[in-house]
Amino acid sequence: MNFVFDFGAVLFTWKPADLLAHSFPQQAGTTETAAQLAHAMFAHADWNAFDQGVLEMDVLIQRTGQRLGLNIQVLRELVEHIGERLQPIPETVALLAHLRALRSRQSGVRLYYLSNMPPPYARALERRHDFLKWFDGGIFSGDVLHIKPHPTIYQLLQSRYALEPAQTLFVDDLLANVLAARAQGWHAVQFASADQLQRHIDTQFGSSLG
Repeated sequence: MNFVFDFGAVLFTWKPADLLAHSFPQQAGTTETAAQLAHAMFAHADWNAFDQGVLEMDVLIQRTGQRLGLNIQVLRELVEHIGERLQPIPETVALLAHLRALRSRQSGVRLYYLSNMPPPYARALERRHDFLKWFDGGIFSGDVLHIKPHPTIYQLLQSRYALEPAQTLFVDDLLANVLAARAQGWHAVQFASADQLQRHIDTQFGSSLG
């Protein structure tokens, strides 16, 4: 069985409204305004292009600051260090460790990742977290210039590691990404918590995992 993990809000914390509330308390001083500013910044085509590896960080910062009226120096400090601010979610790391232990007993268990992540953040995570070496492979969007939920990035992971769709479970917090994986014939579940994911694995695949 192949387990494919997203990173943000699945394996690592991703709380964009909190980041903006901390950096821009005047513009994002309430829960509502922080959420609105987070959506305006991180759901924009420029951020998607940055994630995809086709827009440089400096260009992103200048465009975003001008578009949203944000202080460029403060925005640069925020954007440049997001990779260091992504913290592991202990419960999901523990589940990953459990699957790693299963892999040591069953040659058919494999661990992969598929994450929308620009190269600077991807490299920061690789430097800081040794448990990423537990994975048998994976793809960061910024390294291949493709991005979820476009089917190309799923097909690339599948072909690169010879994944059998019917034997692949994809885990992501965003429904659009989950639906895109299902369209490729993969099993896929929208992540809410490590406990929920563990129950899903036990229910759907427990008999085959032993």
